[in-house]
Amino acid sequence: MSPAPRYIEIMDTTLRDGEQTSGVSFSPPEKLTIAQLLLVELKVDRIEIASARVSEGELAAVKAITKWAKANNFLDRIEVLTFVDGDVSVKWMQEAGAKVMNLLTKGSLNHLTHQLKKKPEQHFEEVAAVIALGKKKGLECNVYLEDWSNGMRHSKEYVFQYLDFLQGLPIKRVMLPDTLGILIPSEVTEYISEIVQRYPDLHFDFHAHNDYDLGTANVLEGVRAGAHGIHLTVNGMGERAGNAPLASAIAVLNDFLPSVKTFVNEASLYRVSKLVETFSGVRIPANKPVVGENVFTQTAGIHADGDKKNKLYFSDLMPERFGRQRKYALGKTSGKANIENNLQQLGIQLSDPDLKLVTQRIIELGDRKEVVTQADLPYIISDILDSKTIQEKVRVENYVLTHSKSLRPSVTVKLSVNGEVFEEHAQGDGQYDAFMNALKKVYKKQKLELPTLTDYAVRIPPGGKSDALCETIITWNDGNKEFKTRGLDSDQTVSAIKATQKMLNLI
Repeated sequence: MSPAPRYIEIMDTTLRDGEQTSGVSFSPPEKLTIAQLLLVELKVDRIEIASARVSEGELAAVKAITKWAKANNFLDRIEVLTFVDGDVSVKWMQEAGAKVMNLLTKGSLNHLTHQLKKKPEQHFEEVAAVIALGKKKGLECNVYLEDWSNGMRHSKEYVFQYLDFLQGLPIKRVMLPDTLGILIPSEVTEYISEIVQRYPDLHFDFHAHNDYDLGTANVLEGVRAGAHGIHLTVNGMGERAGNAPLASAIAVLNDFLPSVKTFVNEASLYRVSKLVETFSGVRIPANKPVVGENVFTQTAGIHADGDKKNKLYFSDLMPERFGRQRKYALGKTSGKANIENNLQQLGIQLSDPDLKLVTQRIIELGDRKEVVTQADLPYIISDILDSKTIQEKVRVENYVLTHSKSLRPSVTVKLSVNGEVFEEHAQGDGQYDAFMNALKKVYKKQKLELPTLTDYAVRIPPGGKSDALCETIITWNDGNKEFKTRGLDSDQTVSAIKATQKMLNLI
């Protein structure tokens, strides 16, 4: 019988360390909303929501969160960063209604010597005094060892001296931050293993930063080495390159460490991520693991073909775990399988010849760096099938459109009618009006009249969020009947010209 999985505490510090992202400041209502989602929907164990003494706005936000938390039995899971400042932070905690302080202390001799200019014994004495006062006022205390990673590299004796001291104090957790994100995974394994083995009665949290893009890897190694808790932020927000990202770390732990477990609800990771993106104004990179827009999108046609035949390009990182859906991108690398997968999702079936035409159109748009979405497909199909029914005797072979300040727009057009080529130049009130005036010159020479344009409508595919397509629908009247033609292109004037070419062939 295998042993029960080891439980890992997840502390989210989006509202404290994450808010140190340059240019980010959450309002009190935003902080309260994020706090509620983190605890109720994502089900993280603890949240660090603020730094003491920062501002009146911070105090108001913490009061709102602690009021809600107290009413919903979450108060012991709300934490605030405090400082070794006598009774100042403790009084701030009392006013804010918070009960758990995360005391920021020095975890390296370098910081202690050059920033505080104090001896270890003096610092320890001041730390003990703040912890004792907090305990007297009913506060629970965790201790941060700031710059711990450099402490282990360059002043390990100091770190052990400090931990020897701390294990005799009434604290709940010791928090080990890689403050500057300098550690590589092998160092994390070495340092945390050594500390956990040396101090088996202490609870250790690991706090990773992402300066070398090793945050998630270091979290994995920290847990493997015996850390009891880890600190993460939504979208990896934080100072400089940010902190270890919540979504990635949870996915990695769930997939690669079956010997541990968390209570984080994976299905809510994406939804909370998008809300934090909105509140913070910091956009999620499209290729960010788990929560980026493109990370479950297959682009290459060969991948779509493999997925269709036997899910050859699937992994354990399935989008449904995170409330998301696999997509197949449409562009110049799209193969037939990519397009078939999208059509299947829309409930559309095409014959092989029509599918080939649709594929070719999408590749053409991709070559022009246009972005095609699934919502564009019905428009492309309609345009292609519509074009197939019209015998093409008239072709707009070429045109030059000009638009200049203080000059009337003009067009030079080259037109082929039953193999005979005509070229005309005209001006108009707009580029399309100039185009129509040039056409009228050609048809007047043939003693023919063009139908009257009675309506002109332009639209983009609703919900497409696409810059690829613009559909122009023109209504014509030739005296006997009214009819419509449609053109599709990324450029509005060009789509109108395509609609007009269809009209020329119909008449």
